[in-house]
Amino acid sequence: MTGPSFLEQLRAHAPELLPSHLPRDPAQRVPADLDVPHGTTIIALTWADGVLLAGDRRATSGNLIAQKDLVKVVGIDDTSAAGFAGSVGHALQMLKMFAAEVEQYEKVEGAPISQDGKVRRLSSIVRENLGAAMQGFVALPLFVGYDPTDPDPVRIVTYDPTGSIKRARSGYVGIGSGSQFAEASLKKRHDPGVDRAGAIALAVNALWDAADDDTATAGPDLTRAIFPNLITVTADGVEEIGVDEVRTATERMLAERAERPGS
Repeated sequence: MTGPSFLEQLRAHAPELLPSHLPRDPAQRVPADLDVPHGTTIIALTWADGVLLAGDRRATSGNLIAQKDLVKVVGIDDTSAAGFAGSVGHALQMLKMFAAEVEQYEKVEGAPISQDGKVRRLSSIVRENLGAAMQGFVALPLFVGYDPTDPDPVRIVTYDPTGSIKRARSGYVGIGSGSQFAEASLKKRHDPGVDRAGAIALAVNALWDAADDDTATAGPDLTRAIFPNLITVTADGVEEIGVDEVRTATERMLAERAERPGS
């Protein structure tokens, strides 16, 4: 046995699957003009009952739209969720590995891993991708957690490609190319005491502001019924907000903006 670490299992039984085993020889590196799908934009914010994580649905490849319905935010376990920005393939594999490792730890140890333990574990997984990041395949997660039994229940954490951890204590944060516009929106609107409907409204407004100024971020597509993905993490667990609820909030936001299109 190699213990509860999923990465240790890979090292022992399938080391070629580790991201760090990508070729480092400059002759084997990815051409600079190779376009691979990238995803943006992800935001997280606190509200009265916990944390909300949201992402737009667009993936781009150079100047092209590679995918219109990409899911960038996922639940990890009953008390946490994560989203990503960057290289889609690497990021999806990273989050799948993280979720599997959290589940394996709880099965082996017989107890759930702490929020800070999950933060550190994800940091290690991000660091394992450093070799790929140095070749242009940068994939960065945004982690959120809420544990009502913890004296400090909320976690909103971002990472850099080396695995360095940055905890957002302002109550909101964004990653991806549209994040500066989304954060500017949240800076004006965020209220940690809002209810569920208010939190959803904050998220769809922030993502709309990002899409309004960033071509890599998609706005809602009413024709195809493609709306942002939203996940809440509260004392009741992790819940993906249904498309009908997101549609209602989006239509209300669009109606309000139609009256003041410049703001």
